[in-house]
Amino acid sequence: MSEHRRKPPQSRGRRAAAPSGRRAAPPPPREESGGSGHRREAAANAAEGAGRRAARRRPEPPPKKRFIDYPRAQHTGARRWLPSWKQVLGSAIIFMGMLVGLVGLAYAMVDIPDVNKTAESQKNVYYWDDGTEMVVAGGGDYNRQIIPFTEIPTDMVDSVVAAENATFWDDPGVDLKGIARAVVNMAQGGDTQSGSTITQQYVKNMYLDQSQTLSRKFKELLISVKVSSDVPKEEIMAGYLNTSYFGRGAYGIQAAARAYYDKDAKDLNANECAYLTTLLKGADLYDTSGGTGGAERAPANIERATNQWVTVLDRRVAVGNMDASERNEYTEFPMPQELKPATNLAGQIGYLKELADNYLINNDDIDVDADKLAMGGYSIHTTFNKEMVNQMEEAVQQVIDDNLDPENREEDEHVQFGGAAVVPGDGAVVAIYGGHNAVEHYLNNANNAGAQVGSTFKPFVLAAAMRDGVRDPQKPADQPDKDRTQISPESIYSSEDMLLIRNYDGEVWYGEDPETGEDAEWHQPNFEGGEEGDITIRRAMEISSNSPFVQLGMDIGPATVKKAAMDAGLLEGTLGPADDSVPSFALGVSTPGPIRMATAYATFAASGEQADPYFVTHAEREGVSVYEHETKPERHFEANIADNVTDVLADVVKNGSGEKAQQIGRPAAAKTGTTDGNNSAWFVGYTKQLSTAIGMWRFPDSEDIDPADRKFLSMEGTGGLPKITGGSLPADVWVGFMKEATKDHPVEDFPKPGKIGEEYRGIGTEPELPDPPPVEETEEEDEPEVEETQEEEKDEETVPPPADPDPDPTDPCQPGDQNCANNGGNSQGGDNAGNGLPGGGNAGNNEGGSGTDSGADAGADAGAEGGSGESDSSGDSDSGTPGWWSGGTG
Repeated sequence: MSEHRRKPPQSRGRRAAAPSGRRAAPPPPREESGGSGHRREAAANAAEGAGRRAARRRPEPPPKKRFIDYPRAQHTGARRWLPSWKQVLGSAIIFMGMLVGLVGLAYAMVDIPDVNKTAESQKNVYYWDDGTEMVVAGGGDYNRQIIPFTEIPTDMVDSVVAAENATFWDDPGVDLKGIARAVVNMAQGGDTQSGSTITQQYVKNMYLDQSQTLSRKFKELLISVKVSSDVPKEEIMAGYLNTSYFGRGAYGIQAAARAYYDKDAKDLNANECAYLTTLLKGADLYDTSGGTGGAERAPANIERATNQWVTVLDRRVAVGNMDASERNEYTEFPMPQELKPATNLAGQIGYLKELADNYLINNDDIDVDADKLAMGGYSIHTTFNKEMVNQMEEAVQQVIDDNLDPENREEDEHVQFGGAAVVPGDGAVVAIYGGHNAVEHYLNNANNAGAQVGSTFKPFVLAAAMRDGVRDPQKPADQPDKDRTQISPESIYSSEDMLLIRNYDGEVWYGEDPETGEDAEWHQPNFEGGEEGDITIRRAMEISSNSPFVQLGMDIGPATVKKAAMDAGLLEGTLGPADDSVPSFALGVSTPGPIRMATAYATFAASGEQADPYFVTHAEREGVSVYEHETKPERHFEANIADNVTDVLADVVKNGSGEKAQQIGRPAAAKTGTTDGNNSAWFVGYTKQLSTAIGMWRFPDSEDIDPADRKFLSMEGTGGLPKITGGSLPADVWVGFMKEATKDHPVEDFPKPGKIGEEYRGIGTEPELPDPPPVEETEEEDEPEVEETQEEEKDEETVPPPADPDPDPTDPCQPGDQNCANNGGNSQGGDNAGNGLPGGGNAGNNEGGSGTDSGADAGADAGAEGGSGESDSSGDSDSGTPGWWSGGTG
């Protein structure tokens, strides 16, 4: 069946079999029919020939190359592992490119950070009136005062550039050569060097911390480059010198200038700048005081500092910012002052600082508040004279040492003094005594409006009498000036002890008795019962008689007296109530404090020109002025009025209770003051150039005593004396201070006053008898006889009618004159003698009912029990009001 199968179709030839467009390959050789051996040989030969032809047409390719031929394929052994120079160069280029790229990326991403709080932290610096540093205090934790570039000496800038970074003005903020040099030096075992530029150190101080890490260093480099391109070089230099540490607790060039040379940075010379530059290399090693090593290390530090000082000056010549001729001028090492504490508030310093701070904060014309002051950086120039402050402190301490023994005498415990000295016509407070130590006794007694001033208030009554006048008794109480009578210091008033006090219109004054609620008269006692009959106001001031001034105050009007006191310089808030219901206002129930009393008396010394007290002459922050004081005195009294007050007070020194003031050896005017109960005593007086107030009182302010139990105590027995008067220990302090404080002042007389006002006779005085008419000789004539009945009728006709409560103005008797009226004085006791303390009540008002000295003392003691509202430094009493019954007695 296979024989009959159909055969497949035959090919049409080799052309048809080949792909289109290509030449067909030669057909394989056909085998010979002669046998298989020949066919195999022919096939082999054909294959060999084809191989040779193929080899000639397509040579075999070399092995494929790698992108990085490492290890090197064409080498064997060690050379196989050594990179070629091309590989090394290429790798370096790639690495640098990547590094630059990364740095560029980091530079683009990094921002200049906010300034460190510590870099901005500053303290305030307070200066004496002569410009020397008083204290560094307040503000932040660092003794730093930032100043602008313009106040930094060029010599300081040039010294720092020469010693620290000669390329500062041109470099990009970093010095790669310097870094490399530092690395090599350290590798060779040399001193550790930072290789940092001034810009880098500025960045570290202003923006970063002081850690020594690679990340911090890298960040420092990037920020330094950015800062160098964005921030002026002058600002960088100022920032560096304002933040660098110079030792002695001083951060920045200004604090350093004060710590080492006690001057402002702008006043440093090239020699001093060269030394301060050495401190930047390590303040502890170059501080001539020995740094933290103390005196033992001082010699070695001085030697190091001297050598480095020479190097800095030589470097300045080398870099070209100092001539060799100028360099040769500096041959002596500029030895700094001895180390002194940067902050010390002990003694009087704390009180002085407090006064300056409060003056800036409370002055509406100054853009400084407590928050701004707490930020620090203020340079505060005060009015305080260092020598005078020390003199006042020494005067107080001398009196204490000579008279008080609190360990052995109970009456000497809790004794305190307060004092202040003011320049008349200017108001500058040049000295104060605030207490024995500001860090122990916190209340500033110089500004303490707590102790009553007693009879030192009487000059304001006299000033009101001469300026405003006494009221017309026939007219309403509130009278204009045209209805008043300005009176002379030669006016007459009664000095009767226990004088019955009357209203201005002659009617007996009545006040409500605090215990019974009924109306009661008031009989004014004098100090220790003294009296001299009818006397002039001048004489009443000399002997400090109370009754004339109480009645004079009622004739003027307490409200008018208060106005005169305020015009002299006292503050209204320290004066208490003043109207016709408070006769004792004239006796000094007010509590102004030493600063204001010295200020008010200074108004009289300046012939009536009043100048408010001030404590700061000028202040700056970072070189910008924030306050400049301008004295603007105001005339509140005519010169003749003020000069008459001075003339009367000068007689107090010549003839009266202020005689101790004669010891200063120059013209002086003064007044003493002692309060009921002997709770306080004062001596206030002045020369032409200086007004000083000294107060003394007993007040327990220990924190061991409950505030409710703190009250003014009697000074009877203090210092072994029966009583402390203004003419005793306070006068001793005043004399001790003024003798030293005025020794260099020229001796100046007070102006001679002119006559002023009318010589007025006050209520209660004997009427002035007219001169008797001349006697004419006449012939005697016999008197006609009169019958007895006619005499009786005549006597009945001459009996006067009952007294009219409103006497006729033509009546020769003064209104209320006890010798003319039938409602004259009686012997009722001084039930009004109690002494209401500052902030106290009237509890003792009725204790002196006996009308005797002991009654007055009992009243004073009860008044003391009435309360003693604790006063703060602002002068405002925390509770209560001054007892209106109380007053000065001497």
